[in-house]
Amino acid sequence: MGPKNLPPSSSRLNRGYNKAPHGALNAILYQTRTGCQWDLLPHDLPPAGAVKYYFYKWRNDGTDQTIHDLLRWQLREKKRRLADPSLVVLDTQSVHAAVGVPATTTGRDAAKKVPGRKRCLAVDVSGLVVEAVVLPASAHENAAGIALLDGVAGQTDTVRKALVDQGFKKSVVEHGKRHGIDVEIVERNPADKGFVPQVKRWIVEQTNGILMFYRRLVRDYEHRTASSRSRVFWAMTSVMARRLTDATVPAWRTP
Repeated sequence: MGPKNLPPSSSRLNRGYNKAPHGALNAILYQTRTGCQWDLLPHDLPPAGAVKYYFYKWRNDGTDQTIHDLLRWQLREKKRRLADPSLVVLDTQSVHAAVGVPATTTGRDAAKKVPGRKRCLAVDVSGLVVEAVVLPASAHENAAGIALLDGVAGQTDTVRKALVDQGFKKSVVEHGKRHGIDVEIVERNPADKGFVPQVKRWIVEQTNGILMFYRRLVRDYEHRTASSRSRVFWAMTSVMARRLTDATVPAWRTP
């Protein structure tokens, strides 16, 4: 739970290094990328108390998603697409929970043998996140699919089709009809051997892979699932900001 009141400004802020809330935004993006603890944020960023205040404030009032969605619309329009998609791809990813995460918000994924939480994404054909939901890892794919469809329908009425894998069942298909969304279960070709990417549906797996570059998302450290969801938006905000500005980040392979 975040602090109720904004902590007093420090001398660092008064000296004008990185004033909140701009500095808090930089700190949130830095922490999401590096995975560092609150108290280990660099000294040229606002103090941890101020960064926490803005992180929780923006999580609670929806500012994190608003910033994310504005960038997504701009990036889609840059690619000469409509702001909102007509097709989404749904999938889940189970991640381990860190020590100290409340057991009431975690579970064990029986299929993947992962104790923790289930990160559920709805992405467009470019892999940009339209909706994110975080559930206990023990939650069934149907629960994830229904929650994602509700979230997508609550944001836009342009989505007409959703692609899912075989882990999702007919209850998700029926729920999609209530929102006017045709849910198609993409089945694996029995003749395929080994790993064979499925056209369009595989794009959500690429997004999951991109999120793994953000060390705060490799393991779920957040006590509240709302904070876990917020981290997804901040990670994608970082990704989209680079794409919009054509910025590049040196890879670890770069000499």
